[in-house]
Amino acid sequence: MTYKIIVQLKHILSCIAEVRENRLGVGRVLIESMLATKLSQPLLNSLKALNFKDPRNGFRPVQRFCFPLLSPCGSRSYASEVDQIGSRAVLITGCDSGFGFALAKHLHTKGFIIYAGCLQKDKGDGGSKDLDNMKSDRMRTVQLNVCDSKEVDRAVEHVNSSLEDPEKGLWGLVNNAGISTFGEVEFTSMDTYMEVAEVNLWGTVRTTKAFLPLIRRSKGRVVNISSMMGRMGSPARSPYCITKFGVEAFSDCLRYEMQPQGVTVSIVEPGNFIAATNLYSPERIKAIADKMWDELPEIVRKDYGRKYFDEQVSKMETYCNSGSTDTSPVIESVAHALTSTTPYTRYHPMDYYWWLRMQIMTHMPAAISDRLYVY
Repeated sequence: MTYKIIVQLKHILSCIAEVRENRLGVGRVLIESMLATKLSQPLLNSLKALNFKDPRNGFRPVQRFCFPLLSPCGSRSYASEVDQIGSRAVLITGCDSGFGFALAKHLHTKGFIIYAGCLQKDKGDGGSKDLDNMKSDRMRTVQLNVCDSKEVDRAVEHVNSSLEDPEKGLWGLVNNAGISTFGEVEFTSMDTYMEVAEVNLWGTVRTTKAFLPLIRRSKGRVVNISSMMGRMGSPARSPYCITKFGVEAFSDCLRYEMQPQGVTVSIVEPGNFIAATNLYSPERIKAIADKMWDELPEIVRKDYGRKYFDEQVSKMETYCNSGSTDTSPVIESVAHALTSTTPYTRYHPMDYYWWLRMQIMTHMPAAISDRLYVY
């Protein structure tokens, strides 16, 4: 990972040199001013923050990057936790596998009462079976398809009726349920765009609206799982990026509105954890690619050709195999958002490479970031 950062810095310096020579066609004075304000200090701060030796874990990179309020060791100094965790209930969507399943178990160990929303509970498949086998009165699985308004309403009724004191409400809602796909714009059908949005964006909105009255009663927490792809676009990921950009905007608006109500809204923006969540197996990538190719309009197939198409699929396979296999940074970020007396607005559980890339793509002129990472 250190090598990747060095390579990035070399690319940045090369790009800056080209900008200074006006090779990118941008006014020299303007660019140098932007570089001074946007790159120099933030990049310097981020490099100072790199702590390659975490005294708590030996020589293990600290994967959670947070720009403000850095402690001397390079990570955020976490405040104290809320009290009476054992009497607080949290609902998590998408607990069949991945982050949701791991999060349900982790928060249970911390003492929370967990309502684990599972898509496959009525079939007895997925994580619901394992969670039910825990035989704990604090682990309660719930049939929940975030795309189905009736199921969401039934989940609200179930939670409300089973809370020890419904008037005290629900402490936390974690909108984790999500799906993903890949494919360039011309390769992606409108049905695919709508399918991904129905789960990732509208599912988040639908579930939040339904549970907000319970959350408001407790002056609790809403935690939305977004992505680094909700902050920066990426070729061949437009269906996913669109939805996560939407989750970011929804979360910001909700945060403004809920602040007077005493409700805190946090966003968690994971980096590349595909390898850890088994979101894309080689078989699934092939199945998606084959279906996509078969459904392409003839003119698109003719213009691009199978060779180009296969090259893009191969890039996706490489990306999927390069992610982190340790989900603990994501789990710890969500746990902090639910337990801290002063939770953060945004959490960035990702490795150094993606954190630095996100900062550059969101703070630098597009002429520079595009040159570095896209073209």
